[in-house]
Amino acid sequence: MARGDPRPWAGGGRAVTDDRRAELAANLERVENRISAACAKAGRPRDEVTLIVVTKTYPASDVRLLAELGVRQVAENRDQDAAPKAAECADLPLTWHFVGQLQTNKVRSVAGYAGIVQSVDRSRLVTALSKEAVRAERELGCLIQVALDAESGDAGRAAGERGGVAPEGVPALADAIAEAQGLRLDGVMTVAPLAGPYAGRQLAAFERLMEISTDLRATHPAATMVSAGMSADLEDAVTAGATHVRVGTAVLGVRPRLG
Repeated sequence: MARGDPRPWAGGGRAVTDDRRAELAANLERVENRISAACAKAGRPRDEVTLIVVTKTYPASDVRLLAELGVRQVAENRDQDAAPKAAECADLPLTWHFVGQLQTNKVRSVAGYAGIVQSVDRSRLVTALSKEAVRAERELGCLIQVALDAESGDAGRAAGERGGVAPEGVPALADAIAEAQGLRLDGVMTVAPLAGPYAGRQLAAFERLMEISTDLRATHPAATMVSAGMSADLEDAVTAGATHVRVGTAVLGVRPRLG
């Protein structure tokens, strides 16, 4: 184990790897049971909800174990962590989701490995993603990140504390993505807001996202993906109608502090 590494499973031998695999398997089972129960309560088929495991701060060895356990969708929020991890795991049958705030100077790198960028929130980013998708000869799925704490009327601004565009800005951004070469408009995403009218009201926030999704699908019928909910509030997301939940801590454990 590396000196100072807070993760007891990092760099260990077979016994440590087996222990970590068992830990991840047990955590995945608990999360699966939560999703299944939430689907049953909401009267939804279990296969309507896809689990995305957020692997930020965790090593490529964990990603490999997750793949062995059947995980196919993984997410990262920082390119400097995601790019080398995706390269190390390039042989695995995984779809990588980029879920963090994305600066345009990182777009070329992200376009090389991400299957879906969930945090599209401004037209300049659409332009950059389109350019790099075409250059890489790839099609990138895009979700519009909706900021439910954004001030009404500031439609063009990435206004949320956690990134995102105000709800009023969704239609124009959707049209821009749909018209851009190399990009595919897949749907919408949000993070439960920390401020504004939906703060502390996760279910109401996710229900509002579903309303936005319904409006979007009236003009872009294929944009059916709704990404919402994390470890603490996945049940509310499933109840509201989310198609994808992004779970990190409940699968991988409490993340070590960085730095």
